[in-house]
Amino acid sequence: MNADGPSSSHVVIYSSPLCGYCEAAVRLLKMKEAVFLEINVLQNPRSKEEMVKLSGRKTVPQIFIGGQPIGGYTELNELEMTGKLSSLLVEAS
Repeated sequence: MNADGPSSSHVVIYSSPLCGYCEAAVRLLKMKEAVFLEINVLQNPRSKEEMVKLSGRKTVPQIFIGGQPIGGYTELNELEMTGKLSSLLVEAS
């Protein structure tokens, strides 16, 4: 894992440009005022390989909070809808 991977940042989102779900996830994290690292998998093929290795998934976005894989936007939004996202973000900071 490189220095910009999930273990070195509290919240990490692997994304790609023009991905609607990626944009929605970033909007939600910004709305929650979360400090996060966004990694563009198209700019660096190694980051996509890292994402697949860490999450077991090939699609973006892939979101990690506190080093733990959360999943994509659907899972992130579900955490928000059930009131669990804020506490996860606090624990990770």
